[in-house]
Amino acid sequence: MGESEPFLGRALSNGYRDRVKLATKLPSWTVKSSEDMDRILNAQLEKLKTDHVDYYLVHGLVGTLWDKMEELNVLDFLERARQDGRIINAGFSFHGSIGDFKRIVDAYPWEFCLIQYNFLDEKNQAGTEGLEYAASKALGAIIMEPLHGGKLTNPIPSEVQDIWDEAPVKRTPAEWAFRWIWNRSEVTVVLSGMNEESYIEENLRIADEAYPNSLSEAELRLVKKVEQKYRELMKTGCTGCRYCSPCPSGVDIASCFEIYDNFYLTGNEKEAKLQYAAKPGGIIRGNVTGYASQCVECGQCIEKCPQHLDIPTFIKAVAEEFEGKDHKGWKMIAKQAFGKT
Repeated sequence: MGESEPFLGRALSNGYRDRVKLATKLPSWTVKSSEDMDRILNAQLEKLKTDHVDYYLVHGLVGTLWDKMEELNVLDFLERARQDGRIINAGFSFHGSIGDFKRIVDAYPWEFCLIQYNFLDEKNQAGTEGLEYAASKALGAIIMEPLHGGKLTNPIPSEVQDIWDEAPVKRTPAEWAFRWIWNRSEVTVVLSGMNEESYIEENLRIADEAYPNSLSEAELRLVKKVEQKYRELMKTGCTGCRYCSPCPSGVDIASCFEIYDNFYLTGNEKEAKLQYAAKPGGIIRGNVTGYASQCVECGQCIEKCPQHLDIPTFIKAVAEEFEGKDHKGWKMIAKQAFGKT
């Protein structure tokens, strides 16, 4: 969406468009009328320099947002767009409760859905029950957040690595997480953010080798043991999706939670305080601060959060942890470390 669409449109010119399947999303929270849907889709097609989208998602649904979209006749819009060829396959992405997930699945003959799923989220949002329900209705299931916002791979707590090291077959934490997902026959596609070529190669290899029901019972028990250890160590449950942003008070919620969770996962107090001074402290954001202490508990973030986290309570804990008497000292160190004056 947004600025990525013109960039992708340029990248897929000169014949490349015919060699790929293209996906984009209808940002549901921005839709105010039925006319908005056609306007948004047509603008996306223009930016993408194409006459159709292969996979189009009604994006970011929870129960109340779906109710709004139904009232605005989103189903009629999808039918029109499919009939005139602008959309080939219709789907939705989801961040709500299992009950709402099932009623959305039942509301329309979707081709696919996009859900958050990993070994920490079996019972969160759609979860395993939703994955199985989608498959029972012949929906393709695309998985987002397979690494729980990266927390399953970086950093790896020593207590977690010790458990992985118990396995006779040695695999990276990322491979264990991906294989756990591919072990489910209901999974169609797994999405993963990759910023290094080696990650692309690893993910392709795992997808090529991993098959449904390929993990042994002993391996599944090992993953369960890792899950339990993570639950002992983690604090917030944030995946870093940033749907809570922007905060009206300027709090950099995702960075605050990332640093807070990493502190409890690694125990590295110096690194955590340095990162807090650099990120929410504004040193790497042009002196625009995003401190946890800026929170006024307005509650808008709670309404936006796909995980339904009590964000203000966690934010208060972050402020207490990192904004003590030594924070000014850490900010000076961070300025030196990042070359700021």
